[in-house]
Amino acid sequence: MGRPARDWETGDMNDSSAARTTAVLDVWCELQCPDCRDALDDLRALRARYGDRLELRLRHFPLEKHRHAFAAAQAAEEAAEQGRSWPYVEAVLARVEELDRLGEPFLIDVARELGLDAEEFDTALIDGRHILIVDADQAEGKAIGLTGTPTYVIGGERLDGGKSREGLRERVEEIADRLLAGSE
Repeated sequence: MGRPARDWETGDMNDSSAARTTAVLDVWCELQCPDCRDALDDLRALRARYGDRLELRLRHFPLEKHRHAFAAAQAAEEAAEQGRSWPYVEAVLARVEELDRLGEPFLIDVARELGLDAEEFDTALIDGRHILIVDADQAEGKAIGLTGTPTYVIGGERLDGGKSREGLRERVEEIADRLLAGSE
């Protein structure tokens, strides 16, 4: 469904329509969202359990109530361009309060801390080179009925982690196990 999404690990663009032996988990996230920060432990556990058999793909769904979320989504895309998507996303989510307080300068500082090209981040936020990707994700999220984050889509099933994370990882594992068993 929709555009190829970036692989959370590598930042590469992927087309899930290609034949594969992995399950795909679209992670609809917002980098100013405390619930998304809290979901990182589940995502780490899923990565540890499945390794490269479960492809985590970052999808952006910036919420209007968080004024820096749209810029953070663009910054995450720039981190992906520079090959550090996952470390950048984790670093920003770990400090959502700072993002709330400091805004775009914080996003550039995190890039600098991770050894990324901070000047290029600043330029990307000014020139808006990643706006279309973020807009496309947001539009697709609305089209499939997303109302909050984190939300996961795996095997065509939407799981809303913004309402309750109780049992969510287990449900993702159940679906992933079924998908992976069917591809063997």
